[in-house]
Amino acid sequence: VLYYDPNIENKNLAQKWLMQAQVSPQAWQFCWVLLSPDKVPEIQYFGASALHTKISRYWSDIPTDQYESLKSQLFSQIARFSSGSKMVLTRLCVGLASLALNTMPEAWPGAVAEMVRVFQEEGGGVDGRARCLALLELLTVLPEEFQTSRLPQYRKGLVRGALGREWGSVCPLLQQLLQRTDSPGAVKARVLRCLSSWMLLDVPLSESEGLVHDCFTALPDPELFDTAVEAIVNAISQPDSQRYVNTLLKLVPRVLALQDQLRDAVQNGDMETCHGICRIAVTLGENHSRTLLEQVDHWQSFLALVNLIMFCTGIPGHYPVNETTSSLTLTFWYTLQDEIMSFETDKQAVYLQVYRPVYFQLVDVLLHKAQFPSDQEYASWSSDEKEQFRIYRVDISDTLMYVYEMLGAELLSNLYDKLGRLLTNTEQLTSWQHTEALLYGFQSIAETIDVNYSDVIPGLIGLIPRININNVQLADTVMFTIGALAEWLADHPVMLSSVLPLVLQALGNPDLSVSSVSTLKKICRECKHDLPPYATNIVAVSQVHRLKQTSQCMWLMQALGFLLSALPVEDILRNLHSLITPYIQQLEKLADETPNPSNKLAIIHILGLLSNLFTTLDISKQDDESADGSAPPVKAVPPPPGPNPVVVVLQQVFALIQTVLSKWLNDSQVVEAVCAIFEKSVKTLLHDFAPMVSQLSEMLGQMYSTIPQASALDLTRQMVHIFASETDHFPPIKALFELVTSVTLSVFQQGPRDHPDIVDSFMQLQAQGLKRKPDLFLSESLDVKAVFHCGILSLKFPEAPTVKSTCLFFTELLPHCSDVPPLARVMQEDGKLLVQAVLEGIGGGASRNLMDQFAEVLFSLNKNCFSLLAVWLKEALQPPGFPSSRVTTEQKDNFSQQILRERVNKRRVKDIVKEFTLLCRGLHGTEYAAEY
Repeated sequence: VLYYDPNIENKNLAQKWLMQAQVSPQAWQFCWVLLSPDKVPEIQYFGASALHTKISRYWSDIPTDQYESLKSQLFSQIARFSSGSKMVLTRLCVGLASLALNTMPEAWPGAVAEMVRVFQEEGGGVDGRARCLALLELLTVLPEEFQTSRLPQYRKGLVRGALGREWGSVCPLLQQLLQRTDSPGAVKARVLRCLSSWMLLDVPLSESEGLVHDCFTALPDPELFDTAVEAIVNAISQPDSQRYVNTLLKLVPRVLALQDQLRDAVQNGDMETCHGICRIAVTLGENHSRTLLEQVDHWQSFLALVNLIMFCTGIPGHYPVNETTSSLTLTFWYTLQDEIMSFETDKQAVYLQVYRPVYFQLVDVLLHKAQFPSDQEYASWSSDEKEQFRIYRVDISDTLMYVYEMLGAELLSNLYDKLGRLLTNTEQLTSWQHTEALLYGFQSIAETIDVNYSDVIPGLIGLIPRININNVQLADTVMFTIGALAEWLADHPVMLSSVLPLVLQALGNPDLSVSSVSTLKKICRECKHDLPPYATNIVAVSQVHRLKQTSQCMWLMQALGFLLSALPVEDILRNLHSLITPYIQQLEKLADETPNPSNKLAIIHILGLLSNLFTTLDISKQDDESADGSAPPVKAVPPPPGPNPVVVVLQQVFALIQTVLSKWLNDSQVVEAVCAIFEKSVKTLLHDFAPMVSQLSEMLGQMYSTIPQASALDLTRQMVHIFASETDHFPPIKALFELVTSVTLSVFQQGPRDHPDIVDSFMQLQAQGLKRKPDLFLSESLDVKAVFHCGILSLKFPEAPTVKSTCLFFTELLPHCSDVPPLARVMQEDGKLLVQAVLEGIGGGASRNLMDQFAEVLFSLNKNCFSLLAVWLKEALQPPGFPSSRVTTEQKDNFSQQILRERVNKRRVKDIVKEFTLLCRGLHGTEYAAEY
């Protein structure tokens, strides 16, 4: 049924039933029956599988006196299947391997030697080649089974040692089979696989040296190439191999000898062979660069290996279409550089003399590889290939940035000279790809490294306008390069006039929207104090982009916010008027229409634009830092008089926003977009937002009373954070806080399970209230007891963020038991409920990831209500089976005492809770616990 029934439900049922059968006690009997010759291979496979499951997982079921008979049964089954079904044979071999791992070294010493002996003996009517392949299969799966076995830690070490001692029986056999000229290809391929498998056991490289050389001999054979590569790579990348310096030195010439095979493969377009040879060279270089660098007498052979890897980095063709090899080499260059730079100064100087020229060559090679193909070829690539090429270029960019650490300023001069020659050479035509790659190199370095000291940047900025930009990719890179130099431009504002026109011109091209807008945003952020002369022009050009609904419009608004922040207030207002009026007119029109999906998107877009503008429009930052980012001078200029421009605009559009809301109040996305405008404004303006507080509080109250939504609670939390402790604004904030609290309490009465987001935001709001203005909880109009009970309910929600916010609420509440009488009363009366809810979560009711938060609540209870907690813990832990049937009374008492002892060390309380939750969940001492 499992293999051939077309009905998927029957298949699933069969799968489930067979899984249960496999682990049942009867499996010991039926597995042999299912292996009988009259069964089809699928049934035999299940028999072999059930046998392996029993041996590997239920070893303790087998009495010691039955080990021998089980072993001999397995040997005879393997002999029988050596000329039968391959999949059944493999499962049987895995079964015998598992038996060997469970009995080595005490009950079955010399297991591997015995396996070799049994299969080398004639007999059983099985031909020698089949026996040989079966033995190799068994020897291959043995180390693999060891890697995945569930042996306890102490046994693992014992068995690994025993297997290591058995290598002496395996190695000569493998060598003999590889070196015999009459060995069939299938046998040699299996030998190589077997060697690969044993290498994972960290067999000393000195003991497998001969075999590794035999693997190199096998590389020219296409049938054996892949498995030989795998075996060599496994052998030279094992952690222990660097101890065997002489063996490694002998391998270098073997790797260098592969150059002809590599060049032929490149010429024939054989990507697999290129890939394999490159893997070998890179593995040797990457794992052993330190060891090989230190062999000073052999410096030329290591340099030759480095040059071979350089050939692989610069392999002809475009990644990923004509080659996939070059990307394998990039981490080698990091490793080599790290090793060279880690030597002490004198030694380092010697190595740098040899390797600095190599790294300059590497930069040329990488920039050549980063070049785009011809337009025609690039157009024929799939989107997946283009994406892989983009990621490859990012990897190259990261490598260049790293190499800069070694080559320093000379690297920039080098790139600048090349670019200068390229752009001023009138003799021959240069391709855009060449120019783009050099600029890309600059951008890679300037993006993350401070190039302010570099003397070539002015020249570079001077060269940029000379570039003939006739292609989108080139234009993008020009933009990103200018963006990467924004900080430099802030220090050299005189150069703005040569690059800003390019950026504004690019804004008009939809294909360049991402690069041009992100560059304009960087310039407006870094250079805003030098942009006022250009402001009118920038605003005018930006308006052309006005109504396209893209995320770039949002960035553009942020850029304009930075730009306007540096202007005098009257100029800000004038520019805001011309900038925002078209949107406001469109919004008025949309507000009149009947709600539908398309006008909803347009409304959210316009509200988003305003939010983004107000996120960065901040006049308070005008004089608060000098050019070098240090503290302001003592005589700071006072802020301009009169209301903040953002407040002026918000007051003008307030009525319109209310109209929009009245139609869209039950649409959470529109409500969210409205709240975002005010939230961003409050965050940016802080106390300058004051004139809007009472208006906004009233609107928020009406909104939330009609249809409660989480975004309104989040905005209320912002307002509480900034204005709750200001006497003038306390009345409207208090009224709003009480209103949303009472509305949310009624949500709880109707059933809060459908609104985890509201519950989450509500708990965060209550925590903020306790933090900023505990007096809010003194009010007659606030039902503190009901809020407390909502918290208890919220602790039991399945959503982790909600539970986290609720724990935060309780950790803010508990310290106020001493100074806010209503909170003290509710804790006195109902504190035990909190302790029970926390224990329930620890006992298994909540995700294990939340234990730190529950521990914080317990810690706070212990600190602020010590004598009560002692009583509550005793009472709560009294009932048997609570908080889990897996913990004993003694364990509960122990937990309780440990918690009550820790009133200072929060870290320790977290550990106590983790320990107890594992006991409650039955996970203590398991592999899960180890990961925890």
